[in-house]
Amino acid sequence: MFDRLVFTSEHARNTIPPRYRGAFPDASGVLAGHRGYDAGALWVARRLAREFDVPLFAGAVSRLLVDLNRSVGHRKLFSEFVRELDDIEKARLLQRYYHPYRNAIDEAIRWELRSGGRVLHLSVHSFTPVLDGEVRTADLSFLYDPSRPIELQTAGELVDRVRRADPGLRVRRNYPYRGTADGLTTHLRRALHSVRYAGVEIEMNQACLVEPKGRRRMVKVLVGAIRGVVV
Repeated sequence: MFDRLVFTSEHARNTIPPRYRGAFPDASGVLAGHRGYDAGALWVARRLAREFDVPLFAGAVSRLLVDLNRSVGHRKLFSEFVRELDDIEKARLLQRYYHPYRNAIDEAIRWELRSGGRVLHLSVHSFTPVLDGEVRTADLSFLYDPSRPIELQTAGELVDRVRRADPGLRVRRNYPYRGTADGLTTHLRRALHSVRYAGVEIEMNQACLVEPKGRRRMVKVLVGAIRGVVV
């Protein structure tokens, strides 16, 4: 189905560069939690990229500094910690961290498309098991745009293969977020305007990633499922 793979992880780290640490007094707890980064996502993404021998694009800073998975102008692009920075400093954040990351991914995918390939872009994320008192009822989910046949078919294949390989995993689609919400894959669908591009977000429950055994289980089922859609 696909002959090109691209892996990304927008919320891979909770790093705050020294220049901006003054904006985060007493924020170590927040940075270590689900708002600071997607715990376990980088570990899984690295192993997936290694398994398929393709590069991984991983964010270098915390989403609380600048959210690489939000569009410029989105209300959550800058968190409350940096929202009061002046426009020059915000522009510097975009120039140093945001645009280089997004542009590198855009260029890599366009290069693959120019070669005539069908590109599957898998954006690797994790989510907190409980948010605002609501318990999330999935271990693994795939986010996509159901109006795009290539993504509808791909997500269906991935879900079916995971369920067959590991019936004990609770697998869902477009949960706990909508696949069409603002994000990198949504942006690339519009920017690339190609029927040969599929952008699918992998969302993993952080409760499944706490122990090494759980992380290895997740990688195993994902590798098997992805192999089923890659030529």
